Amino acid sequence: MGTEFVQLSLMPMLIGVLAAVACALPGNFLLLRRQALIGDAISHVVLPGIVVGFLVTGSITAWPMMIGAAFAAVLSVVLIEAIKRLGRIEAGAAMGVVFTSMFAGGVVLLEQSDTSSVHLDVEHALYGNMESLIWLAADGWGSLIDWAALREMPSQAPRLAVVLVLVAAFVFTFWKELKISTFDEGYALSLGIPALALGFALVVVTAIAAVAAFDAVGSIIVIAMFICPPAAARLMTDDLWVQVAWSVGFAVLSAVLGYLLAGYGPLLAGFDHAVSAAGGIATVSGLILAAACLVGPKRKRVGVVREG
Repeated sequence: MGTEFVQLSLMPMLIGVLAAVACALPGNFLLLRRQALIGDAISHVVLPGIVVGFLVTGSITAWPMMIGAAFAAVLSVVLIEAIKRLGRIEAGAAMGVVFTSMFAGGVVLLEQSDTSSVHLDVEHALYGNMESLIWLAADGWGSLIDWAALREMPSQAPRLAVVLVLVAAFVFTFWKELKISTFDEGYALSLGIPALALGFALVVVTAIAAVAAFDAVGSIIVIAMFICPPAAARLMTDDLWVQVAWSVGFAVLSAVLGYLLAGYGPLLAGFDHAVSAAGGIATVSGLILAAACLVGPKRKRVGVVREG
């Protein structure tokens, strides 16, 4: 039983945890800045970049498609800012125009491209492929200290681990600057903090996290990871450090419990097939947010948060 769990379930669960935490960390600041939909926009606009990366290289190797996705994410940020400033329209409308247009363009490219010989389709882009992230080289828990087995683990795990370290390093290195500019941008500028550049860097870090998580969990599920754990954490406390800690805890709980319920819940209930692991994780994160809305100690005071 232990060997089967390590081979079939450990890696998808670990990858889900890494993706959830990597998205939740910057999601806290996006939420407080009332820019949570940027995670939504980025998780959609990476699709055309991934498709272009595939069309250019003719393969689904990770790095070319990640470079294409990162380029598309940065382009979307530039377009959103350009539409906001040149068109003088509300930020949410600008994000809506950009992410729907780019995502639709990516779907058209995907459907018109010759992808019959590779696993690159609309369903994969939307829902991810967590169920395929198995570790057949493992032979029980001892494989976690076996270098030969570790080299055969799914590439998404070390890639997301590196991204999580980078995201965490950014957040905690610029913690004071992010905190001040999030709650009072004018005061931050008066202190010499480059608030606008820091805001752009936050969006870039968000894009990196979204791109890294895209392959494993799909574009739609990434949205839940950016929004639900930070939003639930915001309803638990007024302290930013504590909020971040709550969000990480909720992210880990969502990934672990969501995967277990999706994979084993239907089978234990007598059904023949499991359900989508990514969908299970997003559902659990939504249920956690709903519970926080009902019983969270700060649910009646969340409106006092100022826009950064």
